[in-house]
Amino acid sequence: MEILRVENLSKTYGDGETAVTALNHISFSVQKGEFVAIIGPSGSGKSTLLHILGGVDTPTSGKVIVDHTDIYEMDETALAIFRRRQIGLIYQFFNLIPVLNVEENITLPLLLDGREVNQDNLTNIVEILGLQQRLKHLPNQLSGGQQQRVSIGRALINTPAIVLADEPTGNLDSKNSADVISLLKKLHKERNQTLIIITHDENIALQADRIISIQDGMISKDEVIRR
Repeated sequence: MEILRVENLSKTYGDGETAVTALNHISFSVQKGEFVAIIGPSGSGKSTLLHILGGVDTPTSGKVIVDHTDIYEMDETALAIFRRRQIGLIYQFFNLIPVLNVEENITLPLLLDGREVNQDNLTNIVEILGLQQRLKHLPNQLSGGQQQRVSIGRALINTPAIVLADEPTGNLDSKNSADVISLLKKLHKERNQTLIIITHDENIALQADRIISIQDGMISKDEVIRR
């Protein structure tokens, strides 16, 4: 079942002679439960693409359809709610709230939504992430790898349609990087979670089901690695 469709997506910054085209008529689709890696050199447009897929940047033209909803036909308020509920974002620099403990950081999207925490779901996520003994710790009491696990938990707490990860291991050492990718793969498999990762690391990309290569704002290759 298709969970994401991108149609003729373009993004241009600036006007006239100074205009820069970051994305140039990109189209592709992603199936529910698929693990996709998007790769490309610095400046290729891959991070811009991820931010538009996540509803945090707007396209110049084209469509992004998530779970049958064209997200850029929504007004700003509706998009913010949809993004919080249906799109899980994992960033390179964690973006945790320093005054909130681990449990509060993970459940923040639910609290912002005024919804009750599903304790069974929270317990399952915390166990998979190995954070059972860290729930009352503040971010500054955690290692980088543990902080990234918290950000993964926060992205998953709403059981979103899609999880988007922007260089999720870029701020970690090799051991923690391997651990985080292993966890994402485990969550992808056990929860049938649709996962899209932006990465410059070919070793990470090769663990995905499919690799989309971006070059100069366009798709240069779309290759299925495994089914």
